[in-house]
Amino acid sequence: MPARSLRLGVNIDHVATIRNARGGLTPDPLRAAHIAAEAGADGITAHLREDRRHISDHDIVRLSREIDLPLNLEMAATDEMLAIALQHRPHAACIVPERREERTTEGGLDAAGQREHLAQFVAALGDAGVRVSLFIEPDQRQIEAAAALGAPVIEMHTGLYCDEQGEARARELDRLREAARLAAGAGLEVHAGHGLAYDTVGPVAAIPMVRELNIGHFLVGEAIFVGLDASIRRMRALMDEARPETAITDRATAP
Repeated sequence: MPARSLRLGVNIDHVATIRNARGGLTPDPLRAAHIAAEAGADGITAHLREDRRHISDHDIVRLSREIDLPLNLEMAATDEMLAIALQHRPHAACIVPERREERTTEGGLDAAGQREHLAQFVAALGDAGVRVSLFIEPDQRQIEAAAALGAPVIEMHTGLYCDEQGEARARELDRLREAARLAAGAGLEVHAGHGLAYDTVGPVAAIPMVRELNIGHFLVGEAIFVGLDASIRRMRALMDEARPETAITDRATAP
């Protein structure tokens, strides 16, 4: 299967949310990961939250052992999560802000204000061979802090862009484009995600500096109506339409 200049990471958190609403074993996030792989995903993303509201520790064990795609572990900058990441050594770890009272991750990490705290996590993960990314707002100050911390990747928070309409959305898209340009110029690999749907993914996918999109909640919600395979395939097709050179080399050459 060809590698792509724009990768799709499928977040399976909310498959686990549905499972946990009733208890038991179904729907199984591991099954969702396998379906995602067949449907065109380039990686699997899972957020192990402090309160374990969706993904569980056992899910991380199974995903680490049983999927062939790279696993991107979203995690808070805590000693507990660092120990778990170092135990399993996923392909990547994305450090995100986390508050117990929020329904989902709200806003980006304050890398600029937490540089001293974050430095130990970026260093420890990097030393273990885990690709580190920081989930931040598309803001110059945050990008500069990420670069100073030595994180090789940033993931731009696209939530405000997705929430806005009309001219306000266009302004947010311009902000994403400028942030991607600044980050790439600083030597950072640029990812993006949060809230992306069929009607919002194209303009972000078209930003040439963006290398990966991480999308989950919308895909799982759409799967209720059309199935997970179909929802992912359509998202992959929209990404490819926006980035027509997307299939370029053999997957073995992908980072």
